[in-house]
Amino acid sequence: MTNPACVELTAVGVERGDAVVIDNVDLLIRAGECVGLVGPSGAGKSTLLATMNTSLAPAHGVLRLFGVDPWQAPTTERRWLRTRIGTVLQDLHLPGPLRVVHNVNAGHLGEWSTLKALRSLVRPVGLDQAHAALAGLGVEHLLWRRTDELSGGERQRVALARLMVQGAELLLADEPTASLDPARADDVVRMFTEHARRHTNSLVISMHSFELARRYCDRLVGMRAGRIVFDLPAAQVDDTRAAQLYQLQPAQ
Repeated sequence: MTNPACVELTAVGVERGDAVVIDNVDLLIRAGECVGLVGPSGAGKSTLLATMNTSLAPAHGVLRLFGVDPWQAPTTERRWLRTRIGTVLQDLHLPGPLRVVHNVNAGHLGEWSTLKALRSLVRPVGLDQAHAALAGLGVEHLLWRRTDELSGGERQRVALARLMVQGAELLLADEPTASLDPARADDVVRMFTEHARRHTNSLVISMHSFELARRYCDRLVGMRAGRIVFDLPAAQVDDTRAAQLYQLQPAQ
């Protein structure tokens, strides 16, 4: 039985001013897939992820999340859809002065009332769940540390723990290894993909490292100039195809 689609883009285009950033993209992501989004800088990867998490509305075409067009749905349903999506951006969005427990608990904000969230800043709730998420990543000792005291690799684990407590079905990660050395980058991508497979989540992860994407993802979607140039099982994307994807355009 084929897994249901959690993301479906049909002829989607996204514009910024007069520039076309995403150009007529068709893409299907099914439940439980780990998809690597690869391509040179400026290819449109970050914009595509922002479209998937409804931060950007398509200029044309149709986006469906879990079978629903968020831009045709009532505002309340769109908010509910967003609770099913977890996003990690390049800067991680982890407020430095806060303790790790509060940044992990931010994964609950879609389900908590404003009052409960404010109370938790004074007397944290959900401690067992936050501790368990951090323990699964080997950093439970960081629970009460200030986030701005952590290393880059530790912050990455806190961001992943936040996703884990959120319980999101669709995970979107935009260059989560951009500031990490090769060994830590490998570790972070491995953790993301292992978590997604363990919980049957869908993961779309944008990476500059073609080798990491090929090693850990099921599929690779290659982008260039806002378009998808290939969408293949990772094992079928050879070095020649990768070289063609990243080759420099001749000077005009």
